[in-house]
Amino acid sequence: MNRKLLFGCIADDFTGASDAASFIAKSGMRTMLFNGVPRNMEELDIDAAVIALKTRTIDRDQAVTDSLMAADWLIEHGAGHLYSKYCSTFDSTPEGNIGPVMDALLERCQEESSIICPALPVNGRIVKQGKLYVNGLLLEESPMKDHPLTPMRESHVGKLMEAQSKYPCIMLGEESMRGTKEEIETYIKRQAEGKEHYYLVPDYRKDEDACKIAEIFGEMKVLSGGSGILTELCTRYMEEVTQQKLPESGVPGRAIILAGSCSAATLGQIAEFKKAGHYSLKVDPYSLAEGKETAESIWRRAMEDSSGREILIYSSDSPDKVKKVQECGKEKMASIIESTLSEIAVKAEEAGVRRIIVAGGETSGAVTQALGYDAYLIGQSIAPGVPVMIPAKNEGVRLVLKSGNFGQPDFFLRALEQTANESWRK
Repeated sequence: MNRKLLFGCIADDFTGASDAASFIAKSGMRTMLFNGVPRNMEELDIDAAVIALKTRTIDRDQAVTDSLMAADWLIEHGAGHLYSKYCSTFDSTPEGNIGPVMDALLERCQEESSIICPALPVNGRIVKQGKLYVNGLLLEESPMKDHPLTPMRESHVGKLMEAQSKYPCIMLGEESMRGTKEEIETYIKRQAEGKEHYYLVPDYRKDEDACKIAEIFGEMKVLSGGSGILTELCTRYMEEVTQQKLPESGVPGRAIILAGSCSAATLGQIAEFKKAGHYSLKVDPYSLAEGKETAESIWRRAMEDSSGREILIYSSDSPDKVKKVQECGKEKMASIIESTLSEIAVKAEEAGVRRIIVAGGETSGAVTQALGYDAYLIGQSIAPGVPVMIPAKNEGVRLVLKSGNFGQPDFFLRALEQTANESWRK
């Protein structure tokens, strides 16, 4: 490695990591995403490293251990600032894992405080008077209230955090955030008196608020939130380096889309893809569980029936049908589906497919693990928070990994267009 890191980010899942990496790269930092703590980075020349973990819903103690390992690696490689990235809908249970991980990072870095800043206005997530809204709805009234793993039944960010953290939150509402930096710092000092550690929750209603949040809190060594403030934060740290050109997004070759997410956004994107006349194949979870279908049989059928067209293979379904499938065992069925889609991704790559687009956080993690890539350069974004990714070990492949809730209705069509080079488009 030719220079020390300027910035290090620890994400609680893979699509969250790619989301964060896209906003960091937008600042001009040469950014690389790692699937887990890297073992070797000697010959890489980067400004920012994003480490993707799988800590959102695992055992709390393991989440803390994994996050501290990532933090230690980033600090060892010179990162002057650490960012704990979690979902913009604060996906967690009352027990964690956001609070326990942040407590551990503050203690490890011997920092007094950090910010809790989940908002991402460009994707409809804002914090208003301390409450988190999703597309105009309170978090507790949004579709996230029925999430199968992390149902969100509270909207107040301070209450969410204090339920799982050892330390209190100080709310910085719209009136407080209107002040100058000096006024805000004076207010915080007064509110924090007698507190060993604490968290600050600033209102964040529009994209422009990111600039002020970065100005006031950018000097902190430990920060946290969604991806909304990352571009502004990293732009502050860019004074030491020259802005880098993003890698080329397009490559020749066929594309495959694999969708495991059952979010409303992904269901809409599947419908739009079908409407455009592309080939699609729905996976039947029961047939997989009973052994009537396998990754091999599904892939063979898709290749025979698609007649050279782009391929979409999906397990996504409506919430009521998903609940019915989960009656056979939530974890068992999820594992079967993820395993099948990831096996299909491997078969597609072996068959020469060079553009692999995946919808769903857990599905994306399974696919990347199966493909065996562990480091990616970050390219241009298809949608806010969804970049084109280039595996360091195979620069002829392009991956697009999106969280279920992200992207426009025509996201899959945009991804096909942007990852194709000119000759393939013709």
